[in-house]
Amino acid sequence: MRTRVTEQLGIRYPIIQGGMQWVGLAELASAVSNAGGLGLLTALTQPTPEALRAEIARCRTMTDQPFGVNLTILPAIKPPPYAEYVQVIIDSGIKIVETAGNSPKEFIAKFKEAGVTLVHKCTTVRHALSAERNGVDIVSIDGLECAGHPGEDDVGGLVLIPAATRALKIPVVASGGIADGRGMAAALALGAEGINMGTRFCVTQEAPIHANIKQALVQASERDTALLYRTLKNTARVYRNAIAEEVVGMERRPGGVAFEEIRPLVAGVRGRAALQSGEVNGGIVSAGQCIGLIDDVPSCAELITRMVSDCRRELDRARGFFLV
Repeated sequence: MRTRVTEQLGIRYPIIQGGMQWVGLAELASAVSNAGGLGLLTALTQPTPEALRAEIARCRTMTDQPFGVNLTILPAIKPPPYAEYVQVIIDSGIKIVETAGNSPKEFIAKFKEAGVTLVHKCTTVRHALSAERNGVDIVSIDGLECAGHPGEDDVGGLVLIPAATRALKIPVVASGGIADGRGMAAALALGAEGINMGTRFCVTQEAPIHANIKQALVQASERDTALLYRTLKNTARVYRNAIAEEVVGMERRPGGVAFEEIRPLVAGVRGRAALQSGEVNGGIVSAGQCIGLIDDVPSCAELITRMVSDCRRELDRARGFFLV
């Protein structure tokens, strides 16, 4: 396939594996890259910049194809040493970076000086336009269906993707709600030049997630996600397990809930432990509505090959509706 995304990233297919906390390790990133997509290591999954340096080196022993690093910038009382992570990324020779969360504006010049191609993930057209003005190369636009943080505007991909492609000059990658070749075909028809998938890559053989969690997502329907932190204006979409239900119930109480009350339930260490132990109700598990479209656990190579083939078939099928 050839789009501006494949050309700028040097990949065979315009399929990007989203940066995912605790999941974006070398095993998954290298498998996606070897299959022709773009694998991403998640910088902040690594406890220190030096640990990230080691993970990048480890990934290089597993693939000779392009891969990148995700750096998510979030407000925090004690923020990670972002500048040090940036320097490790550059010193390690990484040429593709996905940023997410807050604007990466303060780091853009440094990345560009090092010849890094920047993909910025956002949830609104206004933020996408700001990223374009600030100099990013590609925007990944995240609809309401997505796992993780969909923003507070509640706009689904069917509207958000064409709104973004109409407004931007740089390439747009569609993210959120895509799990198969039909979704990929739809994204391309809406004007995107590539897709980004997180949840679907979690349910692959190479994803560093316990088989029990993968099977829970396979068995789930599109109704089995929950939106947390709505009352705190920091919405997150997760798999609807017992902890998610408890948090939603607390948020529905008269007067709402303070984050400190739910912190023990949603702590990142609990979520990481659940992914590793397979205890489905042990912690928060990020998941998008596309879990309703997932019914197997293929290898990354099998998934990408199937998606590209199905995408071609669906576009050909749609073209057949025209009489002339």
